[in-house]
Amino acid sequence: MLGAIHFGVLAACFVLFVPMAMAGWHLSRHKMLFFSGALFISLAVCVHLTPYFPSVSDIVASVSSVVVYDHRVSCINEVNQIVWDVKPRQNRGNTNGSKVDNFEKNWDWVKSRKVLGCEFQKLDKLDVSELLNGSWVVVAGDSQARFVALSLLSLVFGSGSEDMGLVREELFKRHSDYSVVVKEIGMKLDFVWAPYEKDLDDLVVSYKKRNKFPDVVIMGSGLWHMLHVNNASDFGFQLKELRSHVESLVPLKGQEGAVSRSTHMFWIGMPVLINGMLNSDEKKEKMSDTVWHEYDRSLGESKILRQMGGPLILLDVQSFTWNCGPQCTLDGMHYDSAVYDAAVHVMLNALLIESHQTL
Repeated sequence: MLGAIHFGVLAACFVLFVPMAMAGWHLSRHKMLFFSGALFISLAVCVHLTPYFPSVSDIVASVSSVVVYDHRVSCINEVNQIVWDVKPRQNRGNTNGSKVDNFEKNWDWVKSRKVLGCEFQKLDKLDVSELLNGSWVVVAGDSQARFVALSLLSLVFGSGSEDMGLVREELFKRHSDYSVVVKEIGMKLDFVWAPYEKDLDDLVVSYKKRNKFPDVVIMGSGLWHMLHVNNASDFGFQLKELRSHVESLVPLKGQEGAVSRSTHMFWIGMPVLINGMLNSDEKKEKMSDTVWHEYDRSLGESKILRQMGGPLILLDVQSFTWNCGPQCTLDGMHYDSAVYDAAVHVMLNALLIESHQTL
């Protein structure tokens, strides 16, 4: 009722003062009267027709119910923006620990205005249980992917849980797959040992053939190809093949037998390799900085990553390992659990955005 009164007062002022203002511009009296009458009649017609049309608020509400806009979408580009605080431990305690254990490693998202606006957060066990409730998660790739799977399960079970001892033992059986069901939340996690891009491609094709798709797929490769094939061009070609099949992983809506939920897909970036710390001469020769950069360039040129127009969201392990530094690795290739924990939190925050959820 109040809105209608306001509208009426506004219309009366419009009819009264607009012609007066126009008269100030030396319009003739007849033109002013004509304009005023036309304006009055138009407003009267609109008032009489108003009951037959929905209100503006109703129109906005109806449009909003159809078009879902999440202002956080642009935050996907910022989710990897983290900084590290690596410093020697004050009380080292056990002197038999590795040099990596002698450093405290803390990370957080940068405090820039854009990143703060995204409200990224480190999730706890309860948050993750809610987010991944009833989900099928697949982590596939090489040893980097295995560490990501371990960090995710540590968050789901709790790092101090008795279950994690058995999980670690089974998960790290050499070059093998692993599967676990977290009954409390109905979540299933599959780790698939797939060190080559062709292995990842075959895995994606198998989902397509069975018409059965995971809710979340986290994959990554490159180090094995670098060591055993050592051909960046072939690596890039295999990634392009993988991209073509990944893009068809998500079934079309309305497709017969298709699931309704999308598959959310992530790519684990290659870590920075510290050549002098690699544990064999073969690795030092084949996994040099020059070769690493060739592989990194092939990854970009494959356009498999979201930032390059592809389907996969990057978990920027390259950036994480570079900023964490040599204090975070023993062998120049595998890094402290804090790095993979950061990758998992980045993935979970991106998943919240992609699935239009909040906690």
